[in-house]
Amino acid sequence: MKKASSIPISKIQRASKLVKTGAKVGVNYLKYYGEKMVNSEEDARENLNKNNAEDIYDSLKDMKGSPLKVAQMLSMEKSILPRAYVEKFSLAQFSVPPLSEALVLKTFKKSFGKFPSETFDKFDTKAYNAASIGQVHKAEKDGKKLAVKIQYPGVSESIKSDLALLKPFVIRMFNMKGKTSDEYFFEVQDKLLEETDYILEVAQGKAVVEACKNIPNLLFPNYYEELSSKQIITMDWMNGIHLSEFTTANTNQEVANKLGQALWDFYMFQIHNLKKVHADPHPGNFLVSEKGELIALDFGCMKTIPLDFYNPYFELAKEETLLNKTLFEEKMFELEILRKDDSKEELEFFSEMFHEMLGIFSKPFHVETFDFSDETFFGKIAEFGERYSKNTELRSYNASRGSKHFIYMNRTFFGLYNLMFDLKAKDIRINNFINL
Repeated sequence: MKKASSIPISKIQRASKLVKTGAKVGVNYLKYYGEKMVNSEEDARENLNKNNAEDIYDSLKDMKGSPLKVAQMLSMEKSILPRAYVEKFSLAQFSVPPLSEALVLKTFKKSFGKFPSETFDKFDTKAYNAASIGQVHKAEKDGKKLAVKIQYPGVSESIKSDLALLKPFVIRMFNMKGKTSDEYFFEVQDKLLEETDYILEVAQGKAVVEACKNIPNLLFPNYYEELSSKQIITMDWMNGIHLSEFTTANTNQEVANKLGQALWDFYMFQIHNLKKVHADPHPGNFLVSEKGELIALDFGCMKTIPLDFYNPYFELAKEETLLNKTLFEEKMFELEILRKDDSKEELEFFSEMFHEMLGIFSKPFHVETFDFSDETFFGKIAEFGERYSKNTELRSYNASRGSKHFIYMNRTFFGLYNLMFDLKAKDIRINNFINL
């Protein structure tokens, strides 16, 4: 894989990169209009999506930082994005071109005040893996094997300007209007800024490790504050394979169930007991040990769940709420999904849409145990997403609705459900976290 000897840092450099990408996308659309005159609409659209996904990702992987992080977030939305985008953007999880060795040393020295050789007994300048915001290197000190995460230069400083550039495209894509769209962008901006604060990540990681240490079959690295800084994190090296590698090759249902229960308990314990959750549940943040234990990594993206959101959010998922039209609408207004300025048509449309969605999505919470390998259940979720992504009536309404807290809570649950389905975990005890 080609290594990056430099990263566009200035606002002009990064804007120029996005403009060039937009030009490539424009050319792809011209090809698409020509191709659909001689081939089927479906084939032409598939080629358009493939070409656009490749060109956009190639640009974002060079920029790194927040645009690549947004692509990573979108890759988890399997029910919304076309497959070509999901496949390409998912590379941002743990397979991004790394920094060159020279740039690694320069970045480390600038951040930590020393070269790696002055800090560790051994340090591999070749990255073990690279993601959207930083890359990981192997190191040793005092006989301990360590993982050293180094943040890409300029990532933190470019977040606000990057999001300002991306905002018009996202607003157009999702038909967002009004001041609510600003709240959504500030929520994402604040979370991305937190993710670039590695001192905060170390503190959050240590807090989660302490709170969740008694969950069975779940492991965490230890974090070393004295070997960390605002752009560098040093933690234990954890031996294991990425969850996506495990799910591809696994044939042991018992191990899949054990991992699924650990993953589910980890999330339910955080959400219900801590009111704060690891809001980045993609395969790159989890490993599987040789003994079949789940290893949780990367606590940069933690979402605090305020009670005035938590209470109606989970009340809305209850079966009795779904069966009570008055109570259902009351919670919908509390969560800002329905608004007082909505027209009669909007009230009816969004009430019906969300009632159907929650009727499907909340099924695991209506039973004692759930089978996350059930293809019918996930097929209904996919069908719902595909149907509404093509709904012309939805496009005519303002899609900026719902509390800003939905962004990371929904991302958490969509990501968790996808991981549970990939594991094909069965007989998962939904409320097991209560006994932990």
